[in-house]
Amino acid sequence: MGKTPAQRAAKHGEKAVQPPQAAKMTAPRTEQQAKSNANLILIAAVATTLFMFFYLHLLVLDQMTQLSDGMAMPDSLVGGYSMAYLEDLRGVMDSDALGQLSYVHKTAGTIFPLIFGFTWLLIIGLNARGRARRWLLWAAPILFVIVDLWENVVIDQALGSAELAASDAALASTLTIARWVLLGLSLLASVVAVFGKRTPAQGPRAAGPGTGS
Repeated sequence: MGKTPAQRAAKHGEKAVQPPQAAKMTAPRTEQQAKSNANLILIAAVATTLFMFFYLHLLVLDQMTQLSDGMAMPDSLVGGYSMAYLEDLRGVMDSDALGQLSYVHKTAGTIFPLIFGFTWLLIIGLNARGRARRWLLWAAPILFVIVDLWENVVIDQALGSAELAASDAALASTLTIARWVLLGLSLLASVVAVFGKRTPAQGPRAAGPGTGS
């Protein structure tokens, strides 16, 4: 016949009668559980970033070419563009098309760099070792967000101005090139953070008490 809870408590103490569920509830959160939760957030953030990248560049900006006689949007030109290109683009896009491009910049064109920046800061922060190393690798995605948002404004101003200035065209082209360069550097920084973890060097094995000199 089994012992009653009172008998078990008298023999083994209060822990003997503690319900299993209560014991689980009082168990501290392990480091492995915290790391697993962070990985789930990271996976969701990466998936969202990839979706927004393809949505913006391969869907929305590509569809905008239907309003520009097949001319690519400035954001898509990795090597930049000339003042003449922007002039030609202004000539084939009416006010409604330019307004639609401005709307893209204010919606998907704003959401993508912000999500990308958050995701890449998270990737680097979870993997890079050392504060100085972490901030160095964070520089690329932070600058990417700033340049990308700035580029949106400059392109809209250049295309929507009454008369296109050479300085505005040069600034827009420079920001576009810098945007793509910083995007590549951000990807490189995440690779360095993930695969460049330093492993502590193992020193010489200590001699045991029975080891001869």
